[in-house]
Amino acid sequence: MVLEPRGRLDGRSTPAFEERLLGCIEAGERAVLLDCGNLDYISSTGLRAVLTASKRLSDLNGRFALCALNASVREVFRISGFDTIIAIHPDATAALATFS
Repeated sequence: MVLEPRGRLDGRSTPAFEERLLGCIEAGERAVLLDCGNLDYISSTGLRAVLTASKRLSDLNGRFALCALNASVREVFRISGFDTIIAIHPDATAALATFS
């Protein structure tokens, strides 16, 4: 499953995104890639949703990764330390190659 968040993941947009993301996992998806090529901004609320999905998939022996982060979004992941616990790849091709 590849999801492509767009624009901003903030207090307003994250609840719907998180519902969709966790719904995929609850429906049985065990490999999820977030292609962040069109994501301009992520808040702490967005980070929490991403971490929740990552942990849920880890508990289910699933795979979770991010790709194509712009510099500002990557910096948020670096500062929060999430870049050390969530796989981040330069593009979808590289990320999907790790899922097999």
